[in-house]
Amino acid sequence: MDKLARIVLVLLIVGAAPCLSLAAEDAAKADEDRVPHGKVTAGTGIAVGGACIGAGLAAIGGGYAIARVGGHCIDSMARQPEAAGAMFAPMIVTAAMIEGAMLFAISVSLLAVLRTL
Repeated sequence: MDKLARIVLVLLIVGAAPCLSLAAEDAAKADEDRVPHGKVTAGTGIAVGGACIGAGLAAIGGGYAIARVGGHCIDSMARQPEAAGAMFAPMIVTAAMIEGAMLFAISVSLLAVLRTL
């Protein structure tokens, strides 16, 4: 990345920070009007935050794993093109299993969020 691109990136981040704080103030005012004060506690917030972190980690881990499987399979096909047909089906099955585990983890995180609210 050249120097100009880094400077532009820093300026965009610094310029976006005040916009985020303005949005947070508006959201806080809207939440005061909508949510009764006895229902949401610190424990609920921590539980929802943990579930969101879990869902994010599941998505990141699943995406990384599928990228590794696909990349290594393509690398193997490039080294030995005659075995491409034999490698393709196991790659798809492995990617589907990883995606299933990732979606299961995200579903469990969503259920944890809905249970706490």
